[in-house]
Amino acid sequence: MGVLNVTPDSFSGDGTGDDLQRAVDLALSFEDDGADIIDIGGESSRPKSVYKDARPVPSEEESRRVIPVIEALYGRLGIPISIDTQKSTVANLAVMSGASMVNDVSMLGTDSGMADVIAGLGVPLIINHTRTRALYPSGVVAEVIEDLCRAAKLVEHAGLPPSKVILDPGIGFGKTAEQSIDMQRGLSKLVDLGYPVLIGTSRKSSIGKVLGLPADQRNEGTAATVALAIERGADIVRVHNVKEMVRVARMSDAIVRGWSPKT
Repeated sequence: MGVLNVTPDSFSGDGTGDDLQRAVDLALSFEDDGADIIDIGGESSRPKSVYKDARPVPSEEESRRVIPVIEALYGRLGIPISIDTQKSTVANLAVMSGASMVNDVSMLGTDSGMADVIAGLGVPLIINHTRTRALYPSGVVAEVIEDLCRAAKLVEHAGLPPSKVILDPGIGFGKTAEQSIDMQRGLSKLVDLGYPVLIGTSRKSSIGKVLGLPADQRNEGTAATVALAIERGADIVRVHNVKEMVRVARMSDAIVRGWSPKT
């Protein structure tokens, strides 16, 4: 999954802002580089505890950013478009415009109507784990699994089939660097639930803490986390540097899931 931030304030410094052509060109290049999904987001998820100027984006502004990009890409991309949003109104507009899955980084916690809207649309939903405070008295892996199961049941009760629920442990979301690393170490326990699992470690602060590097110098650290996530059973890896991480993923898949020649 290639990350396409159409924001002016992405934590990783790769937001395209209002440059529609740049966003379209980047998405098409991701496909050429081997991406299987493009994840388009119009609101930065950078934490307020780190970025003091981080502010919620109104749904109208978020839609203004993402909908033209989705419309411009629909029919040109040969791979699915995912909309990264916490708002049901934006999710609905995005799907109507050509997106075919939704990525909610709030774990259905921002918009109480999200579960019903997604169930009505019938599209796959990525549920990203998050907490307002990094407190896990019973252990981060056990509590992340408990929280995600609860959120999954909520959307399933609304009518979305379990086969369309994708779980994301939320690396860096309401977790210290140590907790994020512990979650990656225990990822196979989340995989054991039977849901498809997505993991997004690309350029995350836990990599920066281990290596002592800024976001734009964390590619090797990202590669290590991608390879190990695949070894532990992850089905989707969400990344910024698509060309390099496609190669890491294919090599990891060859070892873990069996090699076949690339045609």
